[in-house]
Amino acid sequence: MKNIVVLVSGGGTNLQALIDAQQRGEIAAGKITCVISSNPNAYALTRAENNNIETAVIRRKDFDDFDAYDKALTELLKSKNADVIVLAGFMTILGRRVIGAFENRIINIHPALIPSFCGEGYYGLRVHEEALKRGVKVTGATAHFVNEICDGGPIILQKAVEIKSGDTPEILQKRVMEQAEWKILPKAVALFCEDKITVKDGRTYLN
Repeated sequence: MKNIVVLVSGGGTNLQALIDAQQRGEIAAGKITCVISSNPNAYALTRAENNNIETAVIRRKDFDDFDAYDKALTELLKSKNADVIVLAGFMTILGRRVIGAFENRIINIHPALIPSFCGEGYYGLRVHEEALKRGVKVTGATAHFVNEICDGGPIILQKAVEIKSGDTPEILQKRVMEQAEWKILPKAVALFCEDKITVKDGRTYLN
């Protein structure tokens, strides 16, 4: 049974999707053992506590420099015996130390079909604003491993979502979450926990 540690900063809707999937038995080979927040007031912490999941808080501003924060987060994750780390709306950049210590063991969900509408600055509503501005007909979500390139790690799963006439960024954001993010993130985590993902030359292969 692999230990799943989830990093959060806000409301925790993707965390809730993981908790719900676990309760439905869809993440059979893993268990959410800890939720770590960059924000002590994040509602995601309440979601964790309501499900008897251990919590911790680590704030970037409590450290003199980024390197000290990077080291502390790495040590915290190791102390929790994290087998896989899931970024579920974690709004603090990960440093090289964390990424190096957990290579191909950090999973992120991005609200677009990478390589479209991704990279530095593309998060939250801006992703959907840009998709609508560009006039694409299909968007979606991507579950991927994290490396040192923003949204540049190996892609695990993608799911397309239709853009409809009259969509606003808020409406599209909700549809992408419900139809794509909340489905493929738990599935990607489940595949990892079952040792069904192989990474070779920057690509993933599902066994």
